[in-house]
Amino acid sequence: MEKIKKLSKYQGFWPVIVLLAILLINGIVSGGSFFEIKIVDAHLYGRLIDILRNGSKLMLLATGMTFVLATGGTDISVGSVMAISGAIACSIVDGRILPGAGQNVQVAILLALLGGMLCGAWNGFLVSKIKIQPIVATMILMVAGRGIAQLITDGKIVTVTSDSYYFINGGYILGLPFPLFIVLFVVVLVLLFTKKTAFGLFLESTGCNPVSSHFAGINVNNIKWLVYTFCGVTAAVAGLIESAGIKGADCNNAGLFMELDAILAVAIGGTSLNGGRFSVPASLAGALIIQSITTSVYAMGIAPEITAVVKAVIVICICLFQSPEFKEKMGKRFSGHQQERMAKPV
Repeated sequence: MEKIKKLSKYQGFWPVIVLLAILLINGIVSGGSFFEIKIVDAHLYGRLIDILRNGSKLMLLATGMTFVLATGGTDISVGSVMAISGAIACSIVDGRILPGAGQNVQVAILLALLGGMLCGAWNGFLVSKIKIQPIVATMILMVAGRGIAQLITDGKIVTVTSDSYYFINGGYILGLPFPLFIVLFVVVLVLLFTKKTAFGLFLESTGCNPVSSHFAGINVNNIKWLVYTFCGVTAAVAGLIESAGIKGADCNNAGLFMELDAILAVAIGGTSLNGGRFSVPASLAGALIIQSITTSVYAMGIAPEITAVVKAVIVICICLFQSPEFKEKMGKRFSGHQQERMAKPV
């Protein structure tokens, strides 16, 4: 019991427990078929693999969004950045822009990531230097971003026929989908950077008390600028995965409303929207919870139009379960009922 109490103090404990509970319920309802994994042509297939593959985009967005929320900010433009990066990459691979690049996939990926970096740097500039509120600053790119993407593609859905580009989403390494290795690479870099350097401490300090952090010698503005830039890069990577999955750039629908899921995933992971303490692994668990809920709803045959309602109800329950105030009130009520029962004569 003592070990469980110690583990429960870690930020990622309850998100992982909730994720396991959702998977267990699915296994029971489906009679165990939910956990079936097949090997076809040395590739792994199954609903668990689908959750990991389809959740890779959200896990990347949640990783970048964790840093932004840790500073007390928010970024609602990541969906539009996904559209921009996909438009850039597909237009280069298709030969619409930079025909001299020879439809080079490597050049397309590099310029798409650069585009995401510039978008994130623009958001960071507005927030850290111009001092615009984060939700307003990122709303500018959220609205204009899809227009920029449509300008890049001339308002058309650009399709590509490059197997090398398809590999970003549809490729396999050691039987596992390639997007998982992208997520693993990004997360390992992030954890090394936050755990092995002072950046993680600076980031948490900036979110807890930016004024005190400034007087302590931390360049709060540069920290914010850096995290928004990084969030743009992760959104660009997610955009590459999505465009490779649909084999083209759909500027109207790419990443649509995914910024809300990314913020929700980080919140489920326990990171406060007011900034401060954060945990990337907990945010990843939150992203998998959202993807598991979506997959579960479809697997159970629930109509797609009420999927959002089901997700909302489950998420509300999760958030209430994680709320210290709610748990304290429920604990007091439960202890009060026990005392009443003890006081009644037998």
